Amino acid sequence: MKQTQGRPLPLGVTVTKDEVNFSVPVPKGKECSLLVYHPGKTAPCAVYPITDSVGEVHYMALKDIGKRSYEYNYMIDGEVVLDPYARALAGRAKWGKETDIQEHEVRCVICREEYNWEGDKVLEIPYHKVIAYSLHVRGFTKDSSSGVKRKGCFEGVVEKIPYLKELGINQIHCMPVYEFEECGLRRNYWGYGEAYCFAPKSAYAADGDGIRSLKDMVKACHREGIEVVLEMPFDNSMPKQIMEECLRYYMMEYHIDGFILNPSVAPIEGICQDPFLKRTKIMYHQTGFQDVMRRFLKGDEGMVTDVIYWLRHSSKADGTFNYIASHTGFTLNDLVSYDCKHNESNGENNQDGPDYNYSWNCGAEGPSRKKEIVALRRRQVKNAFLLTLLSQGMPCILAGDEFYNSQKGNNNVYCQDNPVGWTNWGKLEKDRELREFVRKIIEIRKTYGVFCPENEMLGADRVGCGVPDVSYHGESAWRVPSEVSSRQLGVYYSGETCSGADCYVVYNMHWLSHVFALPALPKEKKWSILATTDDIVESAEPVKNQKRIEVKARTIVILAGR
Repeated sequence: MKQTQGRPLPLGVTVTKDEVNFSVPVPKGKECSLLVYHPGKTAPCAVYPITDSVGEVHYMALKDIGKRSYEYNYMIDGEVVLDPYARALAGRAKWGKETDIQEHEVRCVICREEYNWEGDKVLEIPYHKVIAYSLHVRGFTKDSSSGVKRKGCFEGVVEKIPYLKELGINQIHCMPVYEFEECGLRRNYWGYGEAYCFAPKSAYAADGDGIRSLKDMVKACHREGIEVVLEMPFDNSMPKQIMEECLRYYMMEYHIDGFILNPSVAPIEGICQDPFLKRTKIMYHQTGFQDVMRRFLKGDEGMVTDVIYWLRHSSKADGTFNYIASHTGFTLNDLVSYDCKHNESNGENNQDGPDYNYSWNCGAEGPSRKKEIVALRRRQVKNAFLLTLLSQGMPCILAGDEFYNSQKGNNNVYCQDNPVGWTNWGKLEKDRELREFVRKIIEIRKTYGVFCPENEMLGADRVGCGVPDVSYHGESAWRVPSEVSSRQLGVYYSGETCSGADCYVVYNMHWLSHVFALPALPKEKKWSILATTDDIVESAEPVKNQKRIEVKARTIVILAGR
């Protein structure tokens, strides 16, 4: 190897046919050297002082490096430093193993291996057609109940693709998959905080090759029509332009379909204007839908106006997506089983995690054997799925919610790398009824275009059919409930706007039954029940009374006019 003149840009390591270029930011006044290692070795085989610089960027190149693999680090003022732009790290392949950078136990990898994408491209599924599923790559299959051969890694997710596809999922949201430090005072299970964002986590690969395993997972998902979206909660210390560069890198190098960002940290506006990312989904978490629907679900009064807004809100306009449960809170099962958080096992005296969860335990705190409580909880979970999947924004399901996964009342499992934080697939084997219910509601959403229109409905007659594209009703047709105490709502979707059937959804979140008037249909059409909280109707028949319908307490009914 021979040291030669390098280039300051791009930052990080750039491999060409003839040389390898190194460029790294170095604080003013500090000396920097390049350390080169043979693979797996903790003693450098060569050291090169880096004397060329522009501003605070030091750079150099190596020629005649041949085809051999090498690893590298930097020595800055006597301290071993990892490249913040490293594409892969060596020495981090074993999850939970503490390593000492100063002892050269972690090294950056000079990546030169090409990958055969076999014609793969990003899918670009329109927002209104997406059914998303949020998961933690390790926790999704780490539990012994997952039934996969390679647990807790990208390969485990691949083994679950048939399950996801059968459920109706066409997009997965992955919590951080880059190199973060999981070891510390408490286990950093989620992966938030300082990290090497350009490098896929090697501990999430069955063989330690995070680059290839992540690409394999993306390619396998794309082959089955499933997009891959990565959560990228960048640290405040990262420069804005590097955030954009990182997103471009994952989009181009890993064919990532979208990113979930923190708008208070990432420059959302600039990212959305980036020509490379123009057609990439840029999304962020919002709790508006979650909070409103949780309160409506448990029967709070005064929620109807806000419910109307969130049922109609389009994800395409602002990159938000709809969920009632997410990893930063209760699972759906816990939402209806606990009034209060139970985070004692986190070791912070139950002071961590959100205090306001808008949850309701249905009559008993935690697990219960009382049949009426169990039945009510199951009803509420189904109602939560209906609220999410019948809203017109992009719905997102938390992994395991479709089979009553529980975190034992913990609403902040950031450090729970154990069965509390893992998805318990054993519950699916015990009771597949909820999972089948969710699958069929997803099928209804995809079949009836009024539930997933390309553009947000306006509440106006846009096609001259005599009725608005969407209208809102109470127990009386064509009258929106104005009483603060109302917990009832009817939503009429005109199928004329999307060349499909009319649909009417009745929401009764009250603890008493109510009779709702049905909007009149054209003479050749009749209302038929497609589904209720209690059941999915396999062969829908017209209801006998076409003028009104009685809806039981805490029940949602879907009707189609055909």
